[in-house]
Amino acid sequence: MSSNRWPPRAAWAFAACGALHGVAAAQTAPPLETLLREAAAPRLIVVEAETRAAEGRAQQARARPNPTLDLQVENVGGSGPYHDFEAAETTLSIGQVLELGGKRGARTATARAEFDTARSRAVLGRVAYARDLVVAYATAEAASERLVVARESHELAEADARAARLLVDNGKEAELRALQARAAVSVAQAEVSRAEAESGGALARLAALTGGERTFTAVTPGALDHARRASAVAAQAPTVAVAEAEQRVATRKLDLEHRRATPDVTVNFGIRRLAGEDAIAAVAGFSLPLPLFDRNRGAVKAARAEADAARARLLMAQADAVADRRGAEGEAAAAERSAAAAREGEAAAREAYRLARLGYEAGKLPLLELLSARRDLVSARQRAIEARLARAKALADLAQANGQVAFEDTQ
Repeated sequence: MSSNRWPPRAAWAFAACGALHGVAAAQTAPPLETLLREAAAPRLIVVEAETRAAEGRAQQARARPNPTLDLQVENVGGSGPYHDFEAAETTLSIGQVLELGGKRGARTATARAEFDTARSRAVLGRVAYARDLVVAYATAEAASERLVVARESHELAEADARAARLLVDNGKEAELRALQARAAVSVAQAEVSRAEAESGGALARLAALTGGERTFTAVTPGALDHARRASAVAAQAPTVAVAEAEQRVATRKLDLEHRRATPDVTVNFGIRRLAGEDAIAAVAGFSLPLPLFDRNRGAVKAARAEADAARARLLMAQADAVADRRGAEGEAAAAERSAAAAREGEAAAREAYRLARLGYEAGKLPLLELLSARRDLVSARQRAIEARLARAKALADLAQANGQVAFEDTQ
């Protein structure tokens, strides 16, 4: 008798494989430094591919025009003595375009400048990605800590509710106090649910930013408390480097368009066989376009305007870089002070709650004082987390403004 039911051992094995697959797919995020080193995000792949494409165009720009092979047969298929190939003239020639006016050198220089621009954009992309990754990692870590705070707050609310119930049962508090304590438990539970949703969203955004199909369930602590200040010796802002490279490209293109106004010469050399005379002769010549109608003036005008625009964009990028750097330095300094103040406030709130709990259990303080102290403690812990997150973001912004990879050791 056959059966479609799996044996128990096979079912358990299948369930175990599914569980292992879930564990493999969901994991704790590697340390931030590891993600920065091993990042394979699509946005990084794009800039690297664009750099390779520009390198290929620079290589192609050095190529000379290919020669042209030409074969002509004349005086055939006609009438009289030309009805066959007896009087045919067959010419085999080769032609070569000679680029005059330095066009090849200008074209090569333009392509090299475009390659340099692509590399500058790649650096800009890596610096910007590092900043975004640091912020996403710190945000996920902060969300995880907020979840811990919410859960601990819920536990404290449960403990307060039990203490209130005990005092009510002993006739030292009215029933209203127990109801108030239970309401605080419900509020704390709602905060746990909200924090869980925020933590899951932050981890999902971090996983999406790193690329691949990984799912993170937690992060390795460190991004909030160990974010490094940028080096005192700032590198050139990547946006300025890109603007300078784009200006060089525009200047090269203007020079190239000027040189394209010079016509190229095509030289030809070949051999002609005269069938009627059974003789062979050489043929040679050249062709030169006459610049009567097209002197490339419109292209020169457009290239000059683009060069002017590139110079203006460079000035804008330089001014923006100075403003961004100063603003980032101020934000980083303010974030450092805020984080220090938040730590002190958290310590004070923790001590205040401890004393309020002792006073309430001793019957010397009302329940409202205890609930207020607990709310103050939770708020202080949340503010401390937000201050540390703001510090990490500010340091990441400062590193980007200084042209450095955030969270990377700098000398």
